[in-house]
Amino acid sequence: MKVNGKAELLRYTQNPEETVALAAKLCYSQDNPSELSKKLSQSDTGKFIRMLKNMGHLSTFEHASFTFALTGVSRALLAQITRHRIASFSVRSQRYVSESAFNYIVPPAIEALGEKETARFTQQMETMAEWYAEWQQLLGGKSESANEDARFVLPNACETNLLLTMNARELLHFFNLRCCTRAQWEIRAIAWQMLGAVAKVAPNMFLDAGPACLSAKCPEGQKSCGKQAEMKQLKKEHA
Repeated sequence: MKVNGKAELLRYTQNPEETVALAAKLCYSQDNPSELSKKLSQSDTGKFIRMLKNMGHLSTFEHASFTFALTGVSRALLAQITRHRIASFSVRSQRYVSESAFNYIVPPAIEALGEKETARFTQQMETMAEWYAEWQQLLGGKSESANEDARFVLPNACETNLLLTMNARELLHFFNLRCCTRAQWEIRAIAWQMLGAVAKVAPNMFLDAGPACLSAKCPEGQKSCGKQAEMKQLKKEHA
């Protein structure tokens, strides 16, 4: 069955902006953390967070972490997102979990070809599910040992679910790369969902988060999409 990707913010550091501000102020104060914490105000914290970002002092942003549930995403997306090494991942196992009737992701470009082509893609997914089931049976049934080898016939379109945790500094880097139009469509859609979620709970930390063109000249040079205005509008819609 066709599914669509979804990113849900499950957990995050309590009062993330206060935590970051506290860490930064501690570096320049004789007060202990408890005393400093009592002196923080919401208005001062927001201004201070924005100053830290403008100065590029982002090490304290690493004290705030955010955990997401990513569901209805493809194994192709998994291969991309795990390239972000400063993160923690827990992924549904194809060894311990049977994929005999797997869900799948249909690329928009295939859907745009029309119903006939989309139906063909769906049939191919169903055929692969049959191949998988056949190999499961030949390898001993729905068991760990059968699953681990039967999965070799599964496509990149096969759905998976995972938990992802990143600190705020790495998220800024992630958004910088993956919200860009040059990022692959699926991970770009997930990145924008993630940005929208964290912007609600830490607006100052993620005020100008997103593709690089939101705050500076596009680093892609001749490969630039030229859609800076569209990116700014997209940022308004998500944050």
